[in-house]
Amino acid sequence: MRGGRSAGIYLVLVVLLFLLALASVIFGAVEITVGEIGSALAHALSGETLASLNERIFLQIRLPRVIMGIFVGATLTIGGVLLQALFRNPIVEPGLVGTSSGAAFGASLYFVLGAAFGIELGEWGLPLAACIGGMVSTTLVFYLARSRDSGRSSVIALLLTGVAVNALFLSGVGFLSYIARDPQARSITFWNLGTLSGAYWGAVGIVGAVTGIGLWLSLRYAKQLNALMLGEQEAQLLGVSLGQLKLKVLAVNVVMVAVATAFVGVIAFVGLIVPHFLRMLNGSDNRFLLGAGALTGAIVLTASDLAARLLVSPAELPLGIVTSVIGTPIFILLLRRTNYLF
Repeated sequence: MRGGRSAGIYLVLVVLLFLLALASVIFGAVEITVGEIGSALAHALSGETLASLNERIFLQIRLPRVIMGIFVGATLTIGGVLLQALFRNPIVEPGLVGTSSGAAFGASLYFVLGAAFGIELGEWGLPLAACIGGMVSTTLVFYLARSRDSGRSSVIALLLTGVAVNALFLSGVGFLSYIARDPQARSITFWNLGTLSGAYWGAVGIVGAVTGIGLWLSLRYAKQLNALMLGEQEAQLLGVSLGQLKLKVLAVNVVMVAVATAFVGVIAFVGLIVPHFLRMLNGSDNRFLLGAGALTGAIVLTASDLAARLLVSPAELPLGIVTSVIGTPIFILLLRRTNYLF
């Protein structure tokens, strides 16, 4: 029964994602018809020159943007599932433990100091800087949140330490914005607000590869994370090495979220609300949460990006604003339901 229900949910999610992706490439400041989409794809596959401006808009702007949104939404949700399973709590997500702000600081540092010192590492330079920043900030959060007596981190300690470390790294981003030149300052602002407008095919390939590998690795750890739901002692009795599991899961989370943040900026709350919704829908099996979560996160981010482009068309809202407006009340509701807010 549970397997049939999961298959039905997967089918609904795939159909919904396809319809939203199609709507996202059609609607915007310039409306593109289905015929123009088919013509652009036919010309691209045959190697012919694109015939119209709308075809170029579709193939060079809209399509990479939509695919980037799918990958980023999947990445943020997978990161949320991993952290929530690791700490057995539904109110933990990558942004709350410093990964996103650290990645943004690393990227900002690359923008400012990379240009000043002539550091050029190609398409991988920005993701590498973001990964290092995300790793440093996340490690700092977990180190500072550890209890001196038990050596473990409570959820409250993680959240409070995450707030402090986020403030520290975002202040660093603010300082770099202050000393940056105009083009660099605009790029840094991009991180603070979050947007898919800068998507291009090279970035889509990088984020897609990291997302695919991250999902594959995460599914390998799903059974161990399921065992961890019984408790740390019970998981160890079942043969789970907690130290190695935490290190591997955190590494996968940091790399995935940092690379995504490197190209689209800080986008909050997706990794928080999607796993919780899926648990209410079909239970807490992490294999289901990872697979269905990737699809649902892609749906949420695609829908949010479509709303960001249509609400104030022909201008567009920053994507991070849309997800924060949606996610903040849901986060407060989760805090109340789990008795962390009185």
